[in-house]
Amino acid sequence: MKCPYCGNEDSKVIDSRHTEDGRAIRRRRECESCGRRFTTYEKVEEMILMVIKKDGSRQAFDRNKLLNGIVRACEKRPVSVSDMERIVNDIERGLNNMMEKEVESTFIGELVMEQLRDLDEVAYVRFASVYRQFTDVNTFVQEVERLLTTRKKA
Repeated sequence: MKCPYCGNEDSKVIDSRHTEDGRAIRRRRECESCGRRFTTYEKVEEMILMVIKKDGSRQAFDRNKLLNGIVRACEKRPVSVSDMERIVNDIERGLNNMMEKEVESTFIGELVMEQLRDLDEVAYVRFASVYRQFTDVNTFVQEVERLLTTRKKA
């Protein structure tokens, strides 16, 4: 950390404490050149992830919206809330690790379907029917057949 007084890049940490809200660390430092003390704050850099919708509009990623969609797909199924939250956490972590500022909603939908396919096939088909906007019975049957084919290969 560069000293704000003399510009020297060598300093030592004298004291570290969490801030009141626990979202940052306050550090007291001492410059090894001029001996003056100064305070720095360390906090997690939160990047806002924007989702590009099918119509081209953009909105901030909302994990609650994602969780609600998964909850609806898993309604009356033997899927625990912790499993649903794990899916959301895995997807959110994966999106953040991509270090992209924008991601297509279709990509997120595919990630959800991939996770649901392994967890509960009925929830998968429910989510896919809404996500892929099945317009008739034939598209629904095609998706079920694709699921059965995938299951046979595994």
